[in-house]
Amino acid sequence: MATSATAYLTGFGRYLPGDPVDNEGIVARLGGDDAVTDRIRRRVLESNGIKQRHYALDERGEPTELNEELAVKALQAALDDRGIAAADLRMLACATTMGDVLVPGFGSMVHGRLGGGPMQVLTSSGVCASSLAALDAAVSKIRLGDHPIAAVVGSELPSRSLRQRRFDGIRARMDSHFLRWMLSDGAGAAIVEFQPHPSRPSLRVDWVRHVSLAHEHDVCMRAGMEGIDPVVGETWQDVDHADAAGMLVLRQDVSVLDELADAGIRQFEELVDTGLIDVKKLDHVVCHYSTNMFRDLAFEGIRKRIPSLNTDRWYSNLETRGNTGSASIFIALEEAWHSGRFLPGETVLLAVPESARFSFAFAHLTVVAPSEKLGE
Repeated sequence: MATSATAYLTGFGRYLPGDPVDNEGIVARLGGDDAVTDRIRRRVLESNGIKQRHYALDERGEPTELNEELAVKALQAALDDRGIAAADLRMLACATTMGDVLVPGFGSMVHGRLGGGPMQVLTSSGVCASSLAALDAAVSKIRLGDHPIAAVVGSELPSRSLRQRRFDGIRARMDSHFLRWMLSDGAGAAIVEFQPHPSRPSLRVDWVRHVSLAHEHDVCMRAGMEGIDPVVGETWQDVDHADAAGMLVLRQDVSVLDELADAGIRQFEELVDTGLIDVKKLDHVVCHYSTNMFRDLAFEGIRKRIPSLNTDRWYSNLETRGNTGSASIFIALEEAWHSGRFLPGETVLLAVPESARFSFAFAHLTVVAPSEKLGE
């Protein structure tokens, strides 16, 4: 294969399990109809602006699919969109917050189900930004010339841990119930190649940036420990009946989300200051955010720095697809791409804040026509 200093996104896919579930249908899937939980649910839903989402649960709340199955269906959609087979891949980079099993890694499980041939496999763990970390790895290997074609997928199936049976005996507080009414299931995928699609536009990956601010911030989103810091002998691997003790519930310190918005704005400004982003030439922003409240804080902060910024350029499908964690940015990109809103020559910024311990990921893309060739 020819080596290349450039990488292109040439195929896109997504998978959202089941029929859309509106706000009135959540309790049937997840349970939690007591007065206190109902009050928290309504408060969270009013704030986040989500109108519908998808769960890999049937009407009784029983699982219908595995997380690895969601990932494979999104990957197959991306492969079909590109017109290639799994056997054409030489690398598979998979992102998720929680796989179906502890071992083997999620990437290996997805590869085993997807099939194809021998390939490099990567599992990127974390929360929302792990999908762009996986993209960064795949793009880097393409640019090095190690592989001609790779696939990246972000996939989440948190609904299994959001059901009432996981909350029985746990006091209904905002930190434990906030994410219960925020998260949903889905997967999004993209194909990465060393050259553009031969017969239609592609997205050239100009750069990917991923930065952690964990050295400045305490844990915000957590599972597997009692407080915000792990203690020797007191993690989920040490405590008997950790599930019954509520240690496997995904918790969120909502009091610091304003800090997350401020930190994200500073990271955006740094990219502008260093010249990586030219706001005068920025045509589209596909941004993952967990609530409309976060979006409003971001818009307010960015307008102070860039009064002329046209927020109509920002694309999100949060209200209709829900918050699918690491899958969100690829699900939104797939939807935006197939809507026809991107034209050759335009630029696209992907933006993903992650609250777990404050990290931020960005990717800058340029729409290129199929005639663009290496060296031209």
